[in-house]
Amino acid sequence: MRPQNAPRRTLALTADHVARVTREVPEQDPSHENEPLTDAEREALARKLLAEIDGQPFWIFAYGSLIWKPAFEYVEARQCVAHGWHRSFCLNLLGWRASPEQPGLMLALERGGACAGVAYRMPGDDAHGRMVRLLEREIGYHRHIPWIRWLSVRANGERFRALTFYCAPPEDDAVVQLPLDQQALRLARACGPVGSCAEYLHNTVTHLEDLGIRDTYLWRLQAMVAAEIDAMSCGEAG
Repeated sequence: MRPQNAPRRTLALTADHVARVTREVPEQDPSHENEPLTDAEREALARKLLAEIDGQPFWIFAYGSLIWKPAFEYVEARQCVAHGWHRSFCLNLLGWRASPEQPGLMLALERGGACAGVAYRMPGDDAHGRMVRLLEREIGYHRHIPWIRWLSVRANGERFRALTFYCAPPEDDAVVQLPLDQQALRLARACGPVGSCAEYLHNTVTHLEDLGIRDTYLWRLQAMVAAEIDAMSCGEAG
């Protein structure tokens, strides 16, 4: 986290960079490549996940877009740390903020290190309905189920479990291990129906900085993505 009274840093990756790579990309239907969850399967998964905490408070751990776009009701938010996991742009992305023609990367958690983020406590009523709605927002296909888990997080000396989306199973073929320069290249170029990977990175780093959370990996990456977009712009101008 940012040391107390430390000045706010200025991102190299700006809104102007994001605007330069934003373009319209038509929606594509990925269902032919995946097996969608049915409503009954989503209901059963919600019951299973809630049974795993056996009446304990229902927390969600946010490390990426859920920090700046939670899209659910909550009654408490705490900065916390999940030990044993770290942020990584390791999920191969062919839709959403990318396309088959220009693949991108999605942020996930991989084993090792520690990850500072935000834990949200859900209201105590209708836990099942809230879980179902959360699953509808976050996952759509059977292949996503192994990426969900309850993590142990620590906040203010207290340890508790929080539901976390996209904890990368190492054996999943959607996990890609790219060097940092190749990650930057993808993130600088990929755009899909809902926006660009550069926009996602910009939003995430901006909000982490607002919270005083300094992720060295993402900070290096945003500077590299900005430089890549600048180089692309110079090439087009030439």
